Amino acid sequence: YASGNHGLEIYAQDLQKQTTLFNQIVISLEDRQIAADLTPDPEHGKIICTWDDQSRLQMSKTAADWKQFKTGLDSQLGGHSEQSRLILAAKYIEERGNVLVQSSERLAQAFQYMMQAKLDEIRLFQWLAAGMGIILLGVVVYMIQRLVIRPLNITLEGFSQVANGNFKHRLPVLARNEIGQMTWAFNRLTERLNSMFRLTDRINQGKKLDEMLAFVYEELHSFVPLDWVGVFYASPDGSNLSLERHFSQRSMGLKEGDCFDIHLGGLAAISQTPLALSLTTTDIAPNSLDEVLLNNGLNAAVYLLLPTQGSNRAVMVFASDVQAYEREHVEFLTNIAGTISHVLEKTVVMESLVASAVQGLAKLAESRDPETGDHLTRMALYSALVAEELARAGSYVHCITPAYVRDVYHFAPMHDIGKVGVPDGILLKPGKLNNEERKEMERHPTIGAEVLRRCEAQLKAQGHSMFQIGIEIAESHHEKFDGSGYPVGLKGQDIPLSARIVAVADVFDALTSKRPYKEAWTIEKAISVMQENSGTHFDPEVFAAMLRTLPRMMTIYNRLKHI
Repeated sequence: YASGNHGLEIYAQDLQKQTTLFNQIVISLEDRQIAADLTPDPEHGKIICTWDDQSRLQMSKTAADWKQFKTGLDSQLGGHSEQSRLILAAKYIEERGNVLVQSSERLAQAFQYMMQAKLDEIRLFQWLAAGMGIILLGVVVYMIQRLVIRPLNITLEGFSQVANGNFKHRLPVLARNEIGQMTWAFNRLTERLNSMFRLTDRINQGKKLDEMLAFVYEELHSFVPLDWVGVFYASPDGSNLSLERHFSQRSMGLKEGDCFDIHLGGLAAISQTPLALSLTTTDIAPNSLDEVLLNNGLNAAVYLLLPTQGSNRAVMVFASDVQAYEREHVEFLTNIAGTISHVLEKTVVMESLVASAVQGLAKLAESRDPETGDHLTRMALYSALVAEELARAGSYVHCITPAYVRDVYHFAPMHDIGKVGVPDGILLKPGKLNNEERKEMERHPTIGAEVLRRCEAQLKAQGHSMFQIGIEIAESHHEKFDGSGYPVGLKGQDIPLSARIVAVADVFDALTSKRPYKEAWTIEKAISVMQENSGTHFDPEVFAAMLRTLPRMMTIYNRLKHI
């Protein structure tokens, strides 16, 4: 009996314990907060739960079933632990416990479904994360291929193209990053290399210094600010700079032979160190080249000594309307100085040889008629002045260049070179020529043109052309504007402009100079007679240009007159 009572006490205690624990579990699940003492690891504290709709619904049903079950159980126990009450409670549990068990199983199943769904979500997230990782990896690989590997391969191919001599090859700039900057720099380098090789090729093809300077201007102005370029020679004593040739697309008011005191830029120019000047911030000396450049709207200049083998020191001046040249501009110009100097020497030597030949031929013609004195010098200077005036205003502005003026000056003395083929008896006859003698004398333009054509043919065989203006002058300086001249009878614009210019200068000097058969006319009389022949003998526009430049011509006349 005692043993039976002890077993009931244990049963009663166990029932109370299990009931209390189950009640705590139900309350915790209802509150979505599982107490720490109900978890496997109490040290981590309570667990906050989130249920889905199905779990919350089943939780409510299970909690209701538990409350109903517990109410009935408490009613059977009646708050006592007598044997009879325990027996009633046991029977109640046996009869009604199955409902609670089923409800708990449904709750466990709902939790299981919920957890499975969460696991599925986790798996889906993992798959998505893995997929995104693969996609991201693919994107990274693609971007590396597109932004790094492909540009590098293209760059390497570009390097190979340039290494094989294709300096026109340009790399596409595919990105604005370090590789893009490297590509841009590479393209800039190849552009400069191509420009330098093209410049070298072009200036080597140039037969005249004017052509060389034009090529320099055309090829360099895309890399260096450039509005004017000139070549000067320093005097042996280093006291001044003489303008040999220049090129610009603007009118500068400069002409070959202009001399400048060596100040500032010029002084540094004859040293080995290139000099870049900002003319707007530098003290400009009067009568210096710097002053002339600044007065023409050029704000910066680079003076560069060209390496030459002879004693003549050549200085190349680059000028622009920018405020200052950058260091890289000076370095670039310095790097091409050697190439320019080599071609410059070759070109100047060629032009010097031609000029010497021209002077020699002119002196040959002059030697047949020694009474002409300084006629050739005067009429050459007159011709150049008239050509310069025509270049300033009128119909011929666009066809007269500094090179044209220089050629007129050089070849004007050769207008009568054909007289070397005229017999002395006719050429030196003091009186008037008869008809036969006149016809023979009128052959000298044809003879002179033929001589120069042979010279031109020889030069062309060597790839040069120098005598075209000389041929025009020799052949046509006796043609008249109304077509009554000789040897062909050309009229108006059919007569080469160079011949029309020389005709005015030649007649003016002939009228105002003493000849074996006449005295020198006064300037007024000469101008009056020529005015009457303007439009018949002379091109009216050329004669008008001569009148405009007459004050300058008089300076030459007074210095070299032969009366």
